[in-house]
Amino acid sequence: MKSYILITGGAGFIGTNLAHRYLAQGKPVMIYDSLARPGVEKNLAWLQQQYGERLLVQIADTRNREHLQAAVSDAMAVFHFAAQVAVTTSLQDPIHDFEVNAQGTLNLLEALRHYNAKAPLVFTSTNKVYGKLTDLQLTQNDQHYYPVGFEHDAPGIDESRSLDFYSPYGCSKGTADQYVLDYARIFGLRTAVFRMSCIYGPHQFGTEDQGWVAHFLIRALQQQPITIYGDGKQVRDLLFVDDLVRAFQLASTNIDALAGEAFNMGGGPSNAVSLLEVLHLIEQLNGQPLALDFAEWRPGDQRYYVSDTSKFKAATAWQPRVNVKAGLQRLYHWLCATNIRQQPQQKVQANGVFPPPRCALSHKSPTPQESESAYAN
Repeated sequence: MKSYILITGGAGFIGTNLAHRYLAQGKPVMIYDSLARPGVEKNLAWLQQQYGERLLVQIADTRNREHLQAAVSDAMAVFHFAAQVAVTTSLQDPIHDFEVNAQGTLNLLEALRHYNAKAPLVFTSTNKVYGKLTDLQLTQNDQHYYPVGFEHDAPGIDESRSLDFYSPYGCSKGTADQYVLDYARIFGLRTAVFRMSCIYGPHQFGTEDQGWVAHFLIRALQQQPITIYGDGKQVRDLLFVDDLVRAFQLASTNIDALAGEAFNMGGGPSNAVSLLEVLHLIEQLNGQPLALDFAEWRPGDQRYYVSDTSKFKAATAWQPRVNVKAGLQRLYHWLCATNIRQQPQQKVQANGVFPPPRCALSHKSPTPQESESAYAN
């Protein structure tokens, strides 16, 4: 069989964007996915429509060692995204969370070790491996939290910070994170870890538990209330998915220099925003106010997390190119183009009914070449 790029969890949001980029560049891709997450079958159908037989598909779970070994054998590079992705789900079923995130990753590493030890592997971990960051001294204004003394230009969190797994999800992803790094040290595998902040962009069908930027936009387009856990002042650095895809490709190409290393990956301080600030931008995009409900903080939620990406930048010269405002616009128009506004429930003001959202329905997904030339400054 001809060799290919293997993407576990490849029908998900990030996997779809990475597969699209490689396929558009003429490289064969195998998507390995259980299709357990609702909505990902739409992404797979879109890729198949776009690329036909150039896209290989294996519907299977990473807990199935036999299928995983067969998929790994002919891979020229591997990207491991298959995971249980929600803290809330991990609290409901910690055993399932462990089996998918930790055991599934170990199965993949063993398959590589025995059947394809030279293939580079990039694994997506999470900022949750650093815990709640309760030692950070924070203060706040009416819009966001920030480190004391840094209301503007606050620094990010770098990889020297001690790990502090929090929640079953944090433990399972942290375990996988450490296995990936250790297999580079002990067995010489060409592996690297991205500890991810908040990624957003087309092909994301967000929920309250995961993919909150898309979730907020979807709720706004459907004229539904949005629940905010905490006070909305919590800060994250947002990274548009096209910028992440470039980082993945750079990591795989430069794996010999990066093997055995973890990298914090996000939009960095220049793309750090609070939930309240994102909601304000969404109101501007959608042309009408949002209905918000506030609920208690969720376990393990960080009031402030911003990635220091300087380690990866120094190694590859990568930096994000899409700012938050431009990225939100692009995701908004993609959601409009996919007709995400299905049966919206109209909300009535004292003086009448809100007008419909201002969707730009002429949007189409850009090619990789168009994406590279359309970045905001």
